[in-house]
Amino acid sequence: MPPAHVPSSPGSSDSATPQGASTSPAGSTNDAIDALDGRLIRLLAEEPRIGVLECSRRLQVARGTVQARLDRLQAKGVIGGFGPEVDPAAIGYPVTAFATLEISQGQGADVRAHLASVPEVLELHTITGIGDMLVRIVARSNADLQRVIDRVLGFDGIVRSSTAIVLENPVPYRILPLVDQAAAE
Repeated sequence: MPPAHVPSSPGSSDSATPQGASTSPAGSTNDAIDALDGRLIRLLAEEPRIGVLECSRRLQVARGTVQARLDRLQAKGVIGGFGPEVDPAAIGYPVTAFATLEISQGQGADVRAHLASVPEVLELHTITGIGDMLVRIVARSNADLQRVIDRVLGFDGIVRSSTAIVLENPVPYRILPLVDQAAAE
């Protein structure tokens, strides 16, 4: 549990409306992050085990400022967690595939629950276009992929599927370039 938020003094950079942030005509705060937020996120992404005190030292800001920023970024949903990044291949699942699923009308909630029960389903997105859902799945081998696909499709609410096996991942999931851009705006 993170330490309690320490209220900031009026006019400090960790007040409710960060310096340089604009407000909309209705008076709500712009959802963009600022340069300090961007530097903090980058530091935590590069060194996830670093503590708040060390963050404050490296960013050259007060510990309370770092804690307040972290609290705000978590509350806004910008930072969703601090867990380890696990490589599926390193734990025995080197095959990745994406399956586009078409589902029966009115079966969305049931299909979501079914897919959530399959451990090899890493992500599920509802989409527009030809399919209704895009699922990222992993398997131990190409032969095992067939077992996983059979399990995914073994639900009456799924009408049709199309699967593509990943050959290479030249740009793995990344967020820091987007953080840098958002922080600069």
